[in-house]
Amino acid sequence: MSSKRKVSNPLALAVLACLFEKPMHPYEMAATMRQRGKDVSIKLNYGSLYSVVESLQKNKLIRVAETERDGNRPERTIYEITDAGRLELSDWLSELLDTPVKEYTQFEAGLSLLATLSPEDALDRLKDRCGKLELELAQLRSARDHVAEIGLPRIFWLEAEYWYSQRTAELEWTKKLVQEMSEGKLEGQEQWKNWHQNPAAGWEWKK
Repeated sequence: MSSKRKVSNPLALAVLACLFEKPMHPYEMAATMRQRGKDVSIKLNYGSLYSVVESLQKNKLIRVAETERDGNRPERTIYEITDAGRLELSDWLSELLDTPVKEYTQFEAGLSLLATLSPEDALDRLKDRCGKLELELAQLRSARDHVAEIGLPRIFWLEAEYWYSQRTAELEWTKKLVQEMSEGKLEGQEQWKNWHQNPAAGWEWKK
């Protein structure tokens, strides 16, 4: 993410996108994000939301449009996007879509240190992951079928489609790794096994 952003929390991007449609108060923003499933892709909680709204206002990317009171309920502040906010939204989205960045995933971190576990333990953990991925994909397929039934245009769930394709590729790759390890065909697996059986000897690599 570019360091030039005045407010870099992805939730701020979602707020700008909501206000791009129409003026809203924070509760309506949150409800809109949840209704559209955006809280799956962008971490959302009310504490962070109000902090983000405050930061956006401070940096003149949004402003107060009006305040309203419904009966005895507390007064609510409705915000609208500014011209500067529109420019920020467009520039930020363009950057996210056209510029690949290195993302440090937890699975990648685990793989990088896989040899710390014994081959047997690592294999069990990867098998477990495959099972959990299969369950997650089944749930995603069910959600996909639901949005198709209600007629939600594809443009509004592209992130779910992308997530599904990522998880599918991850499952396929992990299954292949599990098969290699199960058959003892992973390069370096014998040295890995010997290292755990005799840690004092250290890791010895032989071509």
